[in-house]
Amino acid sequence: MLIPLVHVSEIDGQGLKQFLELGWAFLLSASIGLEREVRRKSAGLRTYTIVGTTAALFLLVSKYGFTDVLVPGHVVLDPSRVAAQIVTGIGFIGAGLIFVRSDRVTGLTTAATVWLVTAVGMACGAGLPWLALGVTIAYFIVAIGFPMLLGALPGMAPRNSSGIPDDPEIKQD
Repeated sequence: MLIPLVHVSEIDGQGLKQFLELGWAFLLSASIGLEREVRRKSAGLRTYTIVGTTAALFLLVSKYGFTDVLVPGHVVLDPSRVAAQIVTGIGFIGAGLIFVRSDRVTGLTTAATVWLVTAVGMACGAGLPWLALGVTIAYFIVAIGFPMLLGALPGMAPRNSSGIPDDPEIKQD
């Protein structure tokens, strides 16, 4: 069975739908960035907003930006390649955010959050804003709810205002 080739042009990729997808990426990424900024983490509002919005733009470009070079039967577009390269590239950025000094590791949560914001932006750019919203809500549950839960558990070390355990023997991001 042959699957018909659906023609999508660059003009199709520059409408209200795409601007809304970029807007969703901007707002969701900025909300995470604002939370990190308020807690004075190394990456904040600007970084997360740029990462999430850029990831959405890369996805939109991969969906709509190369139709002028497509030749049925000769040139095939695989938008998943761009998505895979976004993940690879952000992995390098994340690795640069992690620092190890003696027996202390810092930046791990920041790196993971940059990775998460990238996925949120990619989901928005791919036309999956509800998934992006769900993951953003899950982030806030983890970032705000989990420390409160851990603090309420018996035997857990009390944490200072930055979320760092007061016990120097416990290593955290």
